[in-house]
Amino acid sequence: MQYNSYAFIGFGLIAGSIARSIRENHPTANIIAFNRSLPSLELAKKEGVLNEYFQTLDEEALTKFGQCEFIFLCAPVEANNKNLELLRPYVSKESILTDVGSVKNSIHAKIRELGLQDQFIGGHPMAGSEKTGFANSNSKILENAYYILAPEPGVKKERINALRSLTLEARAIPLIIKPELHDYITGAISHLPHVIAASLVNFVHQKDEDGFMKLIAAGGFKDITRIASSSPDMWRSICSSNKDNIMNLLDGYIDYLGQIKTVISTEAFDQVYTFFEDAKNYRDSFTNVGSGPIKKTYVFSIDVEDKAGAIAEIASLLAHENLSIKNIGINHNREIQPGALAIEFYEESSMLLAKHILKESHYDIY
Repeated sequence: MQYNSYAFIGFGLIAGSIARSIRENHPTANIIAFNRSLPSLELAKKEGVLNEYFQTLDEEALTKFGQCEFIFLCAPVEANNKNLELLRPYVSKESILTDVGSVKNSIHAKIRELGLQDQFIGGHPMAGSEKTGFANSNSKILENAYYILAPEPGVKKERINALRSLTLEARAIPLIIKPELHDYITGAISHLPHVIAASLVNFVHQKDEDGFMKLIAAGGFKDITRIASSSPDMWRSICSSNKDNIMNLLDGYIDYLGQIKTVISTEAFDQVYTFFEDAKNYRDSFTNVGSGPIKKTYVFSIDVEDKAGAIAEIASLLAHENLSIKNIGINHNREIQPGALAIEFYEESSMLLAKHILKESHYDIY
């Protein structure tokens, strides 16, 4: 079946990136969106991504959204649930409903409550950027990113295949799993690490009476706590919507910390060695294909001479190629990785080009 009408309720970075991919692959598609931000909608219409937009979910908008073949719910979890209630009387039985949220239990519960089980496929594109909004959307954001599909049990296979095809057209990597398993997995590999990173930063902050910990908190500490800089609003919402999984995983992690504490306190250092060896082997086995729920960073280090203008020279080389640097800083603590200067970029392609340029100029890259 050929699908040709797509609706987005909420139109930020991810929704805009999906819409761009659809427009590229289906130039004649009818794509409409609701968003409260008028500049985003106007820009999308001007660039030809949207055919029509709405700033309010009035009867006219809901009627048009409900008749679309694909309906993407792209607002925050609480707003998605409210929007679904408004949309319910207008949804065609032929429509395929999906979302893009990082937690599935709440939206699936609302879908069951509203009797839309045979039309809903939970979705979670594990992609994104620290830049937000439609203005920063890009269909390439989805390339090689895992796109989780969590269908309700009653959804027909052809509907699942239709959404799967859309993800493949965006060059994403679709994975079909149960919604309950999705929330447990993301709880373990994303939500728990964010809680741990934030708690570790707060713990060190409490112990840092003279400020020296902060002063030398580079290298490994800064790397493993990078995700503690994430949005507090987002993580308040995630901890609320995936509370049970996070609590169960935290209980297990606290027990595991107790075990390694006992091993160290009893001086069973052969077991300490095994502890670190097992972690290293499992960590080293991770694939670089695709992307997970924790965003990648695009950063490398470089050796520079201690002379006036050394950093400016590097910045000039990169600026000549119109490369945008996200962050640049001196590595005062180089216990783990060599290189006196760390340079971070917004995207992988910029990082790779920068490496090439600097290597051509005989800089040592790490």
